Amino acid sequence: MYEEIDFSKIIAVSSRHLSRLPYLEQVDRICRLHPKAFLLREKDLPQEDYLKLAGEVKAVCERHKVPLIPHFYPEAVKTAGSGVLHLPLWKLKELREISMEKGRADGPEEGVTVKIGVSIHSAEEAKEAVRSGASYLTAGHIFTTDCKKGVPPRGLEFLKEVCGISPVPVYGIGGIRLDAEQIRSVLEQGAEGVCVMSEMMRI
Repeated sequence: MYEEIDFSKIIAVSSRHLSRLPYLEQVDRICRLHPKAFLLREKDLPQEDYLKLAGEVKAVCERHKVPLIPHFYPEAVKTAGSGVLHLPLWKLKELREISMEKGRADGPEEGVTVKIGVSIHSAEEAKEAVRSGASYLTAGHIFTTDCKKGVPPRGLEFLKEVCGISPVPVYGIGGIRLDAEQIRSVLEQGAEGVCVMSEMMRI
């Protein structure tokens, strides 16, 4: 069914509320497809619960050799055994300010260099994220999605603009399906890959 899809170009984004199977079973099913990475988003979880879940998901990801990208909580980088952290732009700026006040700007833990992915929604945000140290960007939302009901998609031209100005890799996000032609249309704008949530959680 998915023979034409290059899963190495897909970052799977989690949402346990959309999971078709019991959550860890769904994570296992996703990781069997060997996506580029598994982004553990789960924005509604408090830190303690998130860290516990990150430990459980890490075991599944490691079994399939899929990189785990924690979201929002710097403390989760150690739990996830990951050198990557995904943040909203405002959170990145907040962490950078804290780091600078402490005389360092090398990541959430002293002596540890962490690659930072940042969610952006405009060309100006893309520039600001890169200035703030982003290693990659997720730009969206590209297509109509239930996650942004009533909000018009920014479209492929927006993505092309961001890819054109960004010196770091850009991933399209928002309304992207497990559809080879649609994914191809995103990559043609210069994107490094795509992020898929709803269809990955229902696969």
